[in-house]
Amino acid sequence: MNINAAFAAGKEEIMKSQSTLMTEGSIARRLTAFAIPLFLGNLFQQLYNTADSLIVGNFLGSEALAAVSSSGSLIFLMVGFFNGISIGAGVVIARYYGARQIDRMQKAIHTTVAFGLVAGVLLTVIGLLLAPVLLVWMGTPENVLPNSITYFRIYFCGSIAFVLYNVFVGILQSVGDSTHPLIYLIISSVVNVVLDLLFVGGFHMGVGSAAFATIISQFVSAILCLLQLLKSPEDYRLHPEKIRFHGFYLKQIIQNGLPSGFQNSIISVANVVVQANINSFGALAMAGCGAYSKIEGFGFLPITCFAMSLTTFISQNLGAGLYERAKKGARFGILCSVIMAELVGLAINLAAPLLIAAFNNDPEVIAYGVAQARTVTLFYFLLSFSHCVAGILRGAGRATVPMLVMLCCWCVIRISYITVAVRFIPSIRVIFWAYPITWCLSSIIFLIYFLKADWLHGFDNRA
Repeated sequence: MNINAAFAAGKEEIMKSQSTLMTEGSIARRLTAFAIPLFLGNLFQQLYNTADSLIVGNFLGSEALAAVSSSGSLIFLMVGFFNGISIGAGVVIARYYGARQIDRMQKAIHTTVAFGLVAGVLLTVIGLLLAPVLLVWMGTPENVLPNSITYFRIYFCGSIAFVLYNVFVGILQSVGDSTHPLIYLIISSVVNVVLDLLFVGGFHMGVGSAAFATIISQFVSAILCLLQLLKSPEDYRLHPEKIRFHGFYLKQIIQNGLPSGFQNSIISVANVVVQANINSFGALAMAGCGAYSKIEGFGFLPITCFAMSLTTFISQNLGAGLYERAKKGARFGILCSVIMAELVGLAINLAAPLLIAAFNNDPEVIAYGVAQARTVTLFYFLLSFSHCVAGILRGAGRATVPMLVMLCCWCVIRISYITVAVRFIPSIRVIFWAYPITWCLSSIIFLIYFLKADWLHGFDNRA
């Protein structure tokens, strides 16, 4: 009996030391320890997204690269809404985890997985049916359109894999586990790159095979995440027999996630309009800007990792009633993200010609990509600030605020600016300037709201 008691005490001590709770310990250490795996995970996510473009551009040429690039904005438009719902689910789960309301957290987890299954099926059907219509609406050139449709449709055949992957990762991250998602992303990234090289470089199977490689890698990462949740600590373990919709928790998830989903879709709609205007400058412009967009994804890594960390940190701490700790964590996260984002932006600005040339060595493709990089990269700090405050507000249960700010600045104003400005100045640089201008506007609004600090109050932890 004494041995068993000692063993139990030792096990409890080990579990305590490995706690994923962000409501205790050093704020800097907790946020940084959570953000670093997120950073590395997003890095590998970006690597295997970039692998498609890098390998396609080098083995199949600029038109094939344009086809992959033209699908990017549409893919984010379709996926972004459902991923936003997953973010809302993470906020609900983190809130209950911080408050140690385990039964409620379990119901929220299983409702989230049920939602992911339904969303994955719906997204598959929508993607397959709407691909040609949306690509034509975007003004995709005729010489690029067939490959774009092929890539888009094959990609969306794997919708259930990447929706469930994001759901599973959202659950793990909401309880403070960013390490296991990192490991699984590394594995899936390696799988994706190897298959890209095999299908495109070795077998010369065309653009569709790059999308097929991505699907396989997404299934690998989703299955690994599922296996982890099936053996996780009982607090947040997934039990397949319990997967069902619980009305109250589904309502909470939708209330927190719908604004984030709309926010993602709003940004995507604006980016689709931007892409449509870029398409009007031809396949070489599409290829150059597409190459830059992949590089830009790396520049956004410090932005996204701290924004995601702040959402979990704020939600757990407000769930536990630790308001002052939440404020200190918010300030620390914003400062780190802004500094890192600007340093990365400067590096991309200086190395832009070499980075773009890695995708395609056509001088015009390089010129377009460098022009976009040199226009926007020094303003990454503005984007970082906006995303961090948006993440803080989502964690505080105020996801409607960033949705409205981004609807106004990143959609209405961005689209209006491009629509008017391009008519008077038919230069692609006018399109590029849409981003810094709208980032600046959103940052000013977010700064005013953040300094009021009323985002702390009225946080609802009841069920």
